[in-house]
Amino acid sequence: MPHAPRNLPTAKQLKSLSTSDPALGSFIKRSPPFPGFPAPASADSHFHSLARTIIYQQLAGKAAATIHNRVVALTPGKRFPRPEELSRMRADRLRKAGLSQNKMLAIKALANAATSGELKLNSISRQSDDTIIELLTHIRGIGKWSAQMFLMFRLGRLDVLPTGDLGIQEGLRILDDLEYRPKPQELEERGKLWKPLRSVAAWYMYRVVDDYREKRIRDK
Repeated sequence: MPHAPRNLPTAKQLKSLSTSDPALGSFIKRSPPFPGFPAPASADSHFHSLARTIIYQQLAGKAAATIHNRVVALTPGKRFPRPEELSRMRADRLRKAGLSQNKMLAIKALANAATSGELKLNSISRQSDDTIIELLTHIRGIGKWSAQMFLMFRLGRLDVLPTGDLGIQEGLRILDDLEYRPKPQELEERGKLWKPLRSVAAWYMYRVVDDYREKRIRDK
């Protein structure tokens, strides 16, 4: 299943974003350009992207990658198992690959939904953001944040704001020199300035955090 085409805002849209939020605009001026969504392929299908998100939840990157690679090794070839393969696979094989009981059940639920047609991944990109979030969050193990990450980094949607994301909250705290991370409602309110490029602003919030950490390392 091919990736969505790379989606980039126009120069006019970026200028409008910078004008609407001068603090963000100042950061954008001194930062590398937004590379566009979706992100470079880390998954070979929509199903793989969602399954990979489940595997990586609440795990350090190296540990998650090890389990992910063990799941890949459960079927021939280098590609991630297809939904029908995982749907038929015994639970104990997935558990031996390192998946917790909850994650095994979640991946099974995702595979069954994709195989049965309950979740039509081939055509999901035609749906609205809200519809996709509703469809995905009905699947065990996929919450709103995971669905929003899928919208941004897999489907390339430019106007998504995951208000519960701690990285985005921390980015806005640093950008605005706040004493505390803004609550989701506060981030939602600030995000009104970023429409229709809230995904782009969210990406820059991650960069704000990276920039802040790099400066602290240099200053030590």
